[in-house]
Amino acid sequence: MIETRLLRFGILALLTTVVQAYADQDSKAPVGTESASQSPSKAVHTAGQGDSDQPGVTVRNPRYRLRYGDSIELKFPVTPEFDQTVAVQPDGYISLLQLDDLHVEGKTKSELIEALRKAYGRILREPEIMARLLEFEKPYFVAGGEVKNPGKYDMNGGITVAQAVNIAGGITTSAKHSQIYLFRRVSDEWTQVTQVDIKKMFNKADLSEDLHLQPGDLVYVPKSTIAKIREFLPRIPLVVHLPGL
Repeated sequence: MIETRLLRFGILALLTTVVQAYADQDSKAPVGTESASQSPSKAVHTAGQGDSDQPGVTVRNPRYRLRYGDSIELKFPVTPEFDQTVAVQPDGYISLLQLDDLHVEGKTKSELIEALRKAYGRILREPEIMARLLEFEKPYFVAGGEVKNPGKYDMNGGITVAQAVNIAGGITTSAKHSQIYLFRRVSDEWTQVTQVDIKKMFNKADLSEDLHLQPGDLVYVPKSTIAKIREFLPRIPLVVHLPGL
């Protein structure tokens, strides 16, 4: 009986120490992150370069940028013999009539037309070109971590972080909804990470700090402190002694 009490006392002391350690760790924002109440003006560098090369944060409602698999119709009103339909290849290039391949992945429609005018300007005089997207990747976001239905979801209209969590089935009982992370890729070397406190917004009934998603964003819900500790707890059977039995 004494050994059982000592074992329980030891486990309780261990739990107290671990909970305090996690509480101290969670009270600090992770390196390279920022809260939603602050202006999201910094991005997390994932390649180890200096801050002097840091790009600006992407704006809301950005223009669509070409991706692998997109199909584009090109029209030349003055020289229709150059009309063609091209597809963005896996390496990001398109094959053009009477010209070398042109890299277009990541360009907006206006940037594509400008690049085409420059390229065809070598064989045509002041070429007039129109471009129309025939097939393209639908905007999407990804929800991961402690949501009931993690996965990739289509974006139909404007969606916020709170709405994205609900679209993914809501949070689980193990979630830490006071510290949700929004990951946004700014470039191949930079990822912007913003912390969102949905718990505070719901408690205050104020969604003014709820961030709008952009295509390709990842909403990640981490585990709560208690859920992290529960994974490492020994499973002690509960024995109840009834008098007279």
